[in-house]
Amino acid sequence: MKDRNDRDAGADPIGAMATAPRAFALARGKRTPVRDAPARRTSPAAATWRWALAGAGVGILAALLVFAPASWVATAVTRASAGHLTLALARGPWWDGDAVVVLSAGAGSREAWTLPGRLAWTLGLDGVAPVLSLSQPCCLAGRTRLHLRPGVARLGIILESKVPTPAQDTARRAAAPAPVALAPGGTTGAPPRASAPSLVGQWPAAWLAALGTPWNTLKPDGLVRLTSDDAQWERVEGRWRMAGSLAVDFQDIASSLSTLPALGSYRLELRGGTDGAITLVLRTLKGPLQLSAQGQWTGGKLRLRGEARADEGHETALDNLLNLIGRRQGGRALIALG
Repeated sequence: MKDRNDRDAGADPIGAMATAPRAFALARGKRTPVRDAPARRTSPAAATWRWALAGAGVGILAALLVFAPASWVATAVTRASAGHLTLALARGPWWDGDAVVVLSAGAGSREAWTLPGRLAWTLGLDGVAPVLSLSQPCCLAGRTRLHLRPGVARLGIILESKVPTPAQDTARRAAAPAPVALAPGGTTGAPPRASAPSLVGQWPAAWLAALGTPWNTLKPDGLVRLTSDDAQWERVEGRWRMAGSLAVDFQDIASSLSTLPALGSYRLELRGGTDGAITLVLRTLKGPLQLSAQGQWTGGKLRLRGEARADEGHETALDNLLNLIGRRQGGRALIALG
C-alpha cells in the first residue's frame, strides 16, 4: 500500500508543481561559486622572440629607406614625365644619387638627346623641412635647391638658385627690352629691382629637338637660359598655384629651315597670379623674326595666342618658316596653342 501511495504522489502533477518552488529555492541557496580561470602567462622565450621579430622588421624598413637604389627614382621620373625625361645609368642610394639625363619625345621615340655630364641630387633637411639639392656642371648654375614644404593635402616647393655674378647681371639688364609707354609718366615695365633674378641654368637649344613636334622640325640652335624671380609652387587639393616668376630666354636662335644665320633672341615669361593661373608672355628681344604672344596655363591646360612676322627685307628668307609656325594671314603667321 505504501509503494502504491508513493507512486500516486509522484504521478500527481499538482503536487509536483507545489514542491517545485521549494526545490528551486533550495537549489539557489546551495549554488557553488564560480572561480575565474587562471591568467595565461607568456614565457620569457616567447616574449624574446616577439621583440626580436619586431626589431628585425624595423631594421629591414630602415635599410630600405637608407639603401634603396637610385634606379627607383629614375623609374619614378620616367613614369611621371611620360618618357620625356629619363635618368639613365643611375647609381647610388635614392636620396644621394646621380644619373645621365636623356630627353626624348616620349616612350617609343627614336630621337633622344643626352646632356653632357651627370645630374647629381641629394635629399637632406633644412631644419625640419626636406630640401632637394641638384647639380650638373654643364648646365645648372652652382647648386640648385628645391625647398619642400609638405602639409595636410598640400605641398609647397620653393626654388633657390645661385645669385648671378655682376657680369651676368649687367648682361641681363643690357638684353632686357625697354618698357613700353602707356601714357605720360606710365609704363608697362616692372619697377626697378635692387637685384636681378637668379640664374638657374642654361642648356643648348638643340636638345629641344628631342621633345618632338614642332622642335624636331625647326631643329633650333642657340642657347636656352632659365632665370627665377622668387619662383615657388603650391599644390592644394590637386591643383598647382605659382608665385613669383620664371623667365626662359632663347638666345641667338637659328634654324635649318632658314638661310639666315640667326632668327633672333626671345623671352618667355611665366608669372603666377592670385587666382592660381599662370600668365605667359612671349616677346622678341632682337632679330628679323618677330614673335609675340600671350596666354595662360590653368588647370594643366595651356592656351597661347599670338603672331609671327618677318622684319622688312627678310620676308623671302622667312616665308617657309612662317608657313610652319601657323596659319598665314597676309604677312603674318598666327600662333595658336591650346
